[in-house]
Amino acid sequence: MSDAPVFEIDPAAFHADPYPALARMRAEAPICFVPQLGATLITRRDDVWRQEKRVEVFSSDQPEGLMTRLMGRNMMRKDGAEHAAERRAIFPALSPRTVRDHWAESFRAAATAILDDLAPRGRADLVRDYAMPLSGAALVAITGLAGMTPREMDAVSQAMIDGCANYAGLPEVEARCHAATARIDAEIDRMTPRLRAEPDASVLSVLLAAGMAMDQVRANVKLVISGGQNEPRDAIAGAAWAVLAHPAERAKLERADAGWDTVFAEYGRWMAPIGMSPRRVARADTVAGVTFAPDDRVFLMFGSANRDAAAFDRPEVFDLSRDTGPAITFGAGPHFCAGAAAARMLVAEVALPMLFDRLTGLRTDGETRFAGWAFRGPLSVPVAWDA
Repeated sequence: MSDAPVFEIDPAAFHADPYPALARMRAEAPICFVPQLGATLITRRDDVWRQEKRVEVFSSDQPEGLMTRLMGRNMMRKDGAEHAAERRAIFPALSPRTVRDHWAESFRAAATAILDDLAPRGRADLVRDYAMPLSGAALVAITGLAGMTPREMDAVSQAMIDGCANYAGLPEVEARCHAATARIDAEIDRMTPRLRAEPDASVLSVLLAAGMAMDQVRANVKLVISGGQNEPRDAIAGAAWAVLAHPAERAKLERADAGWDTVFAEYGRWMAPIGMSPRRVARADTVAGVTFAPDDRVFLMFGSANRDAAAFDRPEVFDLSRDTGPAITFGAGPHFCAGAAAARMLVAEVALPMLFDRLTGLRTDGETRFAGWAFRGPLSVPVAWDA
């Protein structure tokens, strides 16, 4: 392990709200070893920004990591030429142009159908009833796994991200993850002959067309599912709640002093859906006086970086007037999120404006609680409107 100062956490409290502990880390021990997580955490924005790009030291290649063992070795767990080759292969399905020309209309159609069903009700949970099925429908289209329902997509995604964050080694969590990956493999097997015969713009189709080996196709489709469901789901529901819970910020939208792109960027900074990125130390190195040994486990804490007072004024405040340029919501360097354009389109150009346009008098209707530190989002967002 590294020789970083030891910082103890209460795992339950950290899961419920990591931000107080992260603030103390940044102030007292910005690079620290947390025994409850078995990892050294890098918490300040500028340190995360610099060290994430130094993949020769802080490598994404983690042969014994949870994601690799549970989902296969995807491009997120590779560096250099290997990573670049698989990123190029998947790019045609996720490029800004493909998102605009191919996926945007399917996103709008899914949102319209869900809102048509919701509008007469007058009350709903935005996580369960809107964000979850909408992000699931978008992911069914993007992946090419047409036989999976949106709710099934949400379930397998959640099972995989729970497995990848299962640092406590709970057997029931691992078992759910294995069941989810088996279901995805079965659907890949079912759709592969169809997409070889009739290619389209989906992830599965473009990876097959690129000649990628099937074990890598499977691993990368699972990667897209693990990141492409919970993060937009949580951003849709969480950002909607943030606007509803902050009347002064909602007024900026109504006056056109801010737009939905701004909401998307500021929410991602303020309540980062992806709270951290794990890395393996590839060779001994020293950062800010802390010595790292080969095979140390390191967590780059995006959620902490996005609340660093050295980079943001009043970082704990949701503020649509701020400059979010320094935020590391989608990562930095070669591992910048490949699905960023799709997420921005789904959340900022479709889900949020259509929700607020369609449901007159939209307002909160109960308590909203957030949870998670590696992945963070609202557990429920109860709302009401004038039906």
